[in-house]
Amino acid sequence: MNQKAIIGGVIGLAVVGVVLFSTLFTVHQTQQVLVLQFGKPVRVITEPGLNAKLPIVQNTLSFDKRLLDYDMPGEEVILGDQRRLIVDAFTRFRIVDPLQYYQTVGVGDNAIRARLSSIVTSALRRVLGNEPLLAVLSADRGRIMADIRTQVNNEARRFGIEIEDVRIRRADLPEENTQAILNRMQSERERVAREARAEGAEVAARVRASAERERTVILAEAQAQADILRGQGEQESIRILAEAFQRDIQFFAFWRSMQAYREAFGEGSEGGRLVLTPDSEFFRFFKDIPQDVRAAGVR
Repeated sequence: MNQKAIIGGVIGLAVVGVVLFSTLFTVHQTQQVLVLQFGKPVRVITEPGLNAKLPIVQNTLSFDKRLLDYDMPGEEVILGDQRRLIVDAFTRFRIVDPLQYYQTVGVGDNAIRARLSSIVTSALRRVLGNEPLLAVLSADRGRIMADIRTQVNNEARRFGIEIEDVRIRRADLPEENTQAILNRMQSERERVAREARAEGAEVAARVRASAERERTVILAEAQAQADILRGQGEQESIRILAEAFQRDIQFFAFWRSMQAYREAFGEGSEGGRLVLTPDSEFFRFFKDIPQDVRAAGVR
């Protein structure tokens, strides 16, 4: 009798344990739980801790509260300037309404990733279809990605998720267009370089012309000043000579004749010949030396 009581007690404890195990459950801090009764949602638990449910008739589904990500495969997009671009994007999202998520998507992750792929691809095509290539490759990308994120988030809310971020990881030209684009960019750079060189040559020609004009003006002013100074010097020389001539006319005539003899017969002369008569005026001081010159010691 005691043995049967012990066995019955063990079985009772086992049943109680099974009931407690199927009744109590723990919600982890990184999870949120949806309680189902016969497959119908009856309760959402978002706070971590120990909770209870009806055994057998109720079960639980766990959904991650953390930030989830989805990497999209490369998609070809036609931009606003009719250029094609291979866009490789990724999306970060969070489940904020487990009930709505369960009702619209289900349990598996593949379903939401397929829906996100369609939503993000459509938003990429709509937004990038109005933007040129230079905008996508410049600092405007932040604004473009904000527009894409807003559109994706508006459509994703009906699935109980919130889009935290949408980013373009890589944007490449199609292989068949890469070389043509590079050639076009090279031609454009060469055209800009030619224009820059032409503008530089024009500026250099203007600078040279201005410098040449200033040089001509400076030389002309210098020549004019030199002519003025030379004229003033000659004027002063003539005045001095005139004063000297007026003081002693005979001595001045004699002095000029001596200078003429020096130039005609001196070492600096070229050895030419002079054909003159003995009574020429040129030799008058050789035959008739004035008395005042003799008195001065001239021989």
